[in-house]
Amino acid sequence: MFLVRDVFQAKPGKAGALAKIFKQVNEKLNGMEGYSNPRVMTDMVAAYWTVITEVEVDSIERYTNMARAFSSMPEVGEIMKGYIDLIQGGHREIFKIE
Repeated sequence: MFLVRDVFQAKPGKAGALAKIFKQVNEKLNGMEGYSNPRVMTDMVAAYWTVITEVEVDSIERYTNMARAFSSMPEVGEIMKGYIDLIQGGHREIFKIE
């Protein structure tokens, strides 16, 4: 099992809007085979306007295949429309759950 964490640095004042988008996307992810415990977090003591998404996946291969398929879904594209305008930068972390 793996934990995939995407850490985004939102533009000033845009963390709430970005978190809202990711929460809507997680509603689509929830219940998909191979994915569990999707969540969205915002900073309390990290750099200002940090938004983190996390999901547990049973394999990295399934994650990459599903991410490609998921991002090509029209309803997901509509939810994500314009999200990049809310972001200054970010990175992905992948952890093996022991």
